[in-house]
Amino acid sequence: MRILVITQYFWPENFRINDLTSELVKRGHEVTVLTGKPNYPEGDVFPEFKDDSNRFSDYQGVEVVRVPMMTRGQGSLIKLLMNYLSYAASASTLGAFKLRKRKFDVIFVFEPSPITVGIPAVVIKKLKKVPVIFWVLDLWPETLEAVGVVKSNAALKVVGGLVSFIYNRCDLVLGQSRTFLKGIEKYCKDKSKIKYFPSWSEVLFADKVTKDIESIKQYQNDFKVLFAGNIGDAQDFSSILNMVELLKSRDVNVKLFIVGDGRKLDWLKEQIQERGLQDWMFLMGRHPLESMPDFYTSADALLVTLKRNDVFSMTIPGKIQSYLTAGKPILAMLDGEGSYVIEESKSGLTCSSGDYEQLAEHIVTMSLLSKNKLDEMANNAKQYADKEFDRNRLISQLESWFQDVSNHSVD
Repeated sequence: MRILVITQYFWPENFRINDLTSELVKRGHEVTVLTGKPNYPEGDVFPEFKDDSNRFSDYQGVEVVRVPMMTRGQGSLIKLLMNYLSYAASASTLGAFKLRKRKFDVIFVFEPSPITVGIPAVVIKKLKKVPVIFWVLDLWPETLEAVGVVKSNAALKVVGGLVSFIYNRCDLVLGQSRTFLKGIEKYCKDKSKIKYFPSWSEVLFADKVTKDIESIKQYQNDFKVLFAGNIGDAQDFSSILNMVELLKSRDVNVKLFIVGDGRKLDWLKEQIQERGLQDWMFLMGRHPLESMPDFYTSADALLVTLKRNDVFSMTIPGKIQSYLTAGKPILAMLDGEGSYVIEESKSGLTCSSGDYEQLAEHIVTMSLLSKNKLDEMANNAKQYADKEFDRNRLISQLESWFQDVSNHSVD
């Protein structure tokens, strides 16, 4: 099939859409990606892209069509909004022009955020008379309200109207968790076109031969906890800092390593210094996806957190699938479906969002477990990932939906 993927984020940025598109090419499809210039999460265009943008026009057989847009910057909501709107406008106009002579069988939209990525999909659908499948990984406007980006009810209503406009012009709307489906239903008139479609772990987390990261390995006498991913408001680093302070006061042999980047990074650096946590909490920076299995191998347990909010409780953070596939015990401070996955899989210990005292207790408890018990959690994690989030099965399901909508017969 001829598949057009519309996504604001793409290689060399680290997102699951990279893995999906390369796999679709391996399965014999012709895949074109309409995206912008890589600038996530640091907010500036990647230096290697600036040096030679032509290197990034093909990704493992995927044709990459890029349009100009404003970068997201750091810490400015105005810049972030302009980043969202400029991609939507540029992809809808210049992107549509660049693709004017191309024919496609289906459009697939990847939406970890923002919802505005759906605007060019609606425009190009109208121009080319081609069906659209929209993958919702972030519920708008609920997420905007949850993280405090938008507080005006009138503004939230406007965003809700945009969400409804986009969903109702798609042929299939996929939700990343089962509880997401109810959130989608509020804005989508035809409930029959809403389907459950979770994320999966990239294949390298299961297959890559790993090695220890020396800067982590040196703490071999400590229990090493690793957090990987975005350093933002939703991840509740205030509670994580409070948890580390508790561990420090108890003088237990625990170290926390943070691998990633995000809008709260500078604030986090300042807090670590002000609270005197430099010997307990280590910022490892942003690393390419290919390096992440090495970081996971080097840790004794993996940490996932989300703030307390109804929309976050509907979410399965994408890192959970990677953590499960990596086969490491998981520590979680979150509510809802993400917590349920860890409890059902018996892959770790969970506590409610914001309960940093209980998280500290769980870390101490896990640090005292026998190797056999930790190995049991690790094996449970792998088995659950194979059962619920199998990559091949999920991508095959997506292929069948592509075929269905191209034939105008979604069931």
